[in-house]
Amino acid sequence: MQQRYQTEMYVDIMKYVCQSYHVAFSYIVSDGGYFHENGDFTKEKTLVLCLLDPQEGIVNAIARDLCVFFHQESVLITESQVRSYFIKEKLY
Repeated sequence: MQQRYQTEMYVDIMKYVCQSYHVAFSYIVSDGGYFHENGDFTKEKTLVLCLLDPQEGIVNAIARDLCVFFHQESVLITESQVRSYFIKEKLY
């Protein structure tokens, strides 16, 4: 199988979805591959999305939306507890 649209379109959709849920994010685009449920292998650009301190339930909602918008069989979610905080300094 071949990727249907340019990677930039998928990135734009992903950014729009995150902004619509009002969650901070960052992402990486890399080369990857995927085995479909039927065993077929597809080379593709892989989008890695990192949500920064999302509210409860937002991760699954965003994943479901991206599955639909990207026509994906699944979206992998990796969760881990981390200590994250911002350091703010004034610029003079």
